[in-house]
Amino acid sequence: MTKKIVIIGGGVAGLSAGIYARLNGFDTEIIEMHSITGGQCTAWNRKGYRFDYCLHWLVGTRNGPFNDIWKETNVINDSIKIIDHEVHTKLFDEAGKEFIIYTDLNRWEEYLCKFAPEDSTRIKRMCADMRKSAFIQPYSDPPGFRKLGRTIASMFRTIPVMILFMRYGRKNCNEYFRMMGFKNESLLYFLNSIFGSRDFSALAFIMMFAWFNQKNAGYLIGGSRPLAQRMTDRYLDLNGILRTQTRVTKIVVEKNIAKGVILNDGTEIKADYVISASDGHATIFGMLEGQYIDKKISDAYKNWELFTPIVQVSFGINKIIKSEAPSETWIIKDQIIGMTKTGNGYSIMNYYFDPTMAPGEKSVIVIRYESPWELWKDIDSNKYKIEKEQIEKDARAVLEKRYPGISDYIEVCDVATPLTDVNYTGVWKGSYEGFMPSSKNLMNNINASIPGLKNFYMAGQWLFPGGGLPPAGQSGKWAVQYICRDEHKVFRTK
Repeated sequence: MTKKIVIIGGGVAGLSAGIYARLNGFDTEIIEMHSITGGQCTAWNRKGYRFDYCLHWLVGTRNGPFNDIWKETNVINDSIKIIDHEVHTKLFDEAGKEFIIYTDLNRWEEYLCKFAPEDSTRIKRMCADMRKSAFIQPYSDPPGFRKLGRTIASMFRTIPVMILFMRYGRKNCNEYFRMMGFKNESLLYFLNSIFGSRDFSALAFIMMFAWFNQKNAGYLIGGSRPLAQRMTDRYLDLNGILRTQTRVTKIVVEKNIAKGVILNDGTEIKADYVISASDGHATIFGMLEGQYIDKKISDAYKNWELFTPIVQVSFGINKIIKSEAPSETWIIKDQIIGMTKTGNGYSIMNYYFDPTMAPGEKSVIVIRYESPWELWKDIDSNKYKIEKEQIEKDARAVLEKRYPGISDYIEVCDVATPLTDVNYTGVWKGSYEGFMPSSKNLMNNINASIPGLKNFYMAGQWLFPGGGLPPAGQSGKWAVQYICRDEHKVFRTK
């Protein structure tokens, strides 16, 4: 008889797992707590405007293993338009001084050398590191599937970047910038304000710019919701079963073998395999009741830093607002928005480049800023309502300062808080991308399988420091590859 896989969570990881499971002949059922699929990859409509919560850029829009996944799961097809921005971000300090991050490394190097001519040699060395990291390619197969010959060939391809791993593999950005020896105070200020203010991996910083330079991290017109819907359509076209507005409260385990799940209404769904593509903490400490924890999992959830939750304030504006860059970051350390004092300032994203976000001659502009979970975890409903009203008022003032007179054209304002994210996705502590990629954990992923528990695999961004859509999609594929191995089946992608 055909084996059945129950998949917990209908985000990108869960949809990926469902698609590949159906392609390999398994009966599948995805169980999603929200009324729509996508998880963190989501957006919502307000009076004709679309406010996007996730997609800024997507690694794998041009080539490589991630590109294969996006094509196999219908994220990218011939009808999808992809934009590669020339400018990634413009930064401004409190005095309004500008600093530009270009996506083309040659252009950025030239700009930086003019910005800080005394650091020209050091700037060229940093950009050379970024170019070398282009040789790094993610594995297409999961651990345990990588053939020796392919691994050796990969090692030879990465010889030019081995020095990067040896020098910077355990360094954060602040340490990296010090090692570069930059002298220009403004250059150091801007670089450290974005990347050096916390333990953010130097290698992650270096590789990110290599992806942009290769035009392999573009933006998909339409944003998050159409992306998730294309995956959902692909899954349903393969006759997969989708159950929404349903929570899994427990994973059924008998003699250390996963046998199915129990839903919030008490219904039990039996299965031959269970894949949890939901929140990692909820899976391990909730659905599995903390019974299966190894040293790596324990260390990660006790010691690894999380991404700070964000507040997103979205504006629908009855006017075309021009912008020279898709995103701006204002490094204002003591900006007060609601009850939050911004430690890293705030960003303003203008979606002028995506005509699907606003109707007619109108615009969508979004303000985002970090807001610690401690401010939100115990807030009562009355105070929460007042806080959202204050956030809207303060955010309007911020936007008016940036675009004088814009207040007269604001038609819609929507405030999404860390609690919004938790309520709709169940994400632990509102950490939208899970574990921060640090100098300590970047190359230290959590395994998809848990020692002592059979017929169970995890998928999703909580397995990979840095999170994001590419590892989420890849982990869903990998989980099915493991199950095909267990079933002695040849894994298929068509």
